[in-house]
Amino acid sequence: MYWTRTLIPTLKETPQEAESLSHQLMLRAGLMRMLMAGVYSYLPLGLKVLNNIETIIRQEMDASGAAEVLLPALQPKELWLRSGREKDMGEVMVKFTDRRGRAVCLGPTHEEVITDLVAGHIFSYKQLPLVLYQIQTKFRDEIRPRFGLVRSCEFIMKDAYSFDRDEAGLDKNYQSMYQAYHRVFKRCGLDFLCLEADPGVMGGNVSHEFMVPASDGEDAVLFCPACKTAVAFKEEGEESCPKCKAAREKKNTMEVGHIFKLGTKYSASLEANFLDADGKQKPVIMGCYGIGVSRLIPAIIEQNCDENGIIWPGEISPYKAVILPLDISDGKIVKEAESLYRELKENYGVEALLDDRDERAGVKFKDADLLGVSLQIIIGKEFLKSENLEMKVRRSGQKITGKKEKVLQEIERMGFV
Repeated sequence: MYWTRTLIPTLKETPQEAESLSHQLMLRAGLMRMLMAGVYSYLPLGLKVLNNIETIIRQEMDASGAAEVLLPALQPKELWLRSGREKDMGEVMVKFTDRRGRAVCLGPTHEEVITDLVAGHIFSYKQLPLVLYQIQTKFRDEIRPRFGLVRSCEFIMKDAYSFDRDEAGLDKNYQSMYQAYHRVFKRCGLDFLCLEADPGVMGGNVSHEFMVPASDGEDAVLFCPACKTAVAFKEEGEESCPKCKAAREKKNTMEVGHIFKLGTKYSASLEANFLDADGKQKPVIMGCYGIGVSRLIPAIIEQNCDENGIIWPGEISPYKAVILPLDISDGKIVKEAESLYRELKENYGVEALLDDRDERAGVKFKDADLLGVSLQIIIGKEFLKSENLEMKVRRSGQKITGKKEKVLQEIERMGFV
């Protein structure tokens, strides 16, 4: 992509409305813009990052044996009354009456909808186990939206649901998702914690939260650096670890995933039953597994940035390389930049961003650092003298100088091809 053909509105100054570091960098790097409090438009770079995260999630969900569906955002209120959660969710639900007089809501989550769907199609133990997932927009009427995508009114989630005939089946699917979540977050370049949690209004008796340490995180945990365990932070008086007696540290964290053993909370109330091998009717045993897809963007930024901007992990980076021709009035520089751009795409499958703006070199360097693209390839005065290019690795700051062939070999060697 040529810079002048897309929309990347970078900002030199930090917007006043940006409360957290990740929010500041998302606005400054032109990833998103606010439409109203808690509601954001994803611009081209932000959408590419979001798509890369969704690709990782889909790959790991598919590998775990889950099948993808897409459920309606518009839901009948009656389902929530049957499950008993309409009262529990309270004011956070976006509820209204449509022109036909139906009481409806915009789904803050989809346990009721998926259970109702399965109730109409699963009748025998021979149809189980089943795991379904979706990536869908959710809506919550947050009284105080904060930190950009961290606490917003409209957000994107991956939610998966397992359906089993017995507890042993649930245990197996729960463990499969537990491991899949570890793979997802590692591929996203995150340092994360997993801890037992309170199921809350979701129900069930077992759940685990996946938390990302972040300076502007809304939650707090007590972390033991010796045995690498963490618990939700509740009492200041708890300072040692009950397992190893080492001193524990208080860490601010951001929740990025939550998994639950729901049991029969929804299947019983919504009549999702099946006939077992003995011909007896039983409620399906369920599990629920959520990832805050849009919330992963600020979580990744919080852990992958420096004083100059974002540093995207390789699989998340919106482009693998940004090409910086420093003088677009020089035909030789422009020709080399365009040639390299084509060769990366056609011969190596590397998608690059070509900064063809008529801007000073300093502006291009600052914006390249701010955007956080993995590799920066500079074509300037040195190329005019010796035909050497300079490549900078954004994360390490390592610089490699040489002819185009050498630069391409290094890109391949570093695994960006």
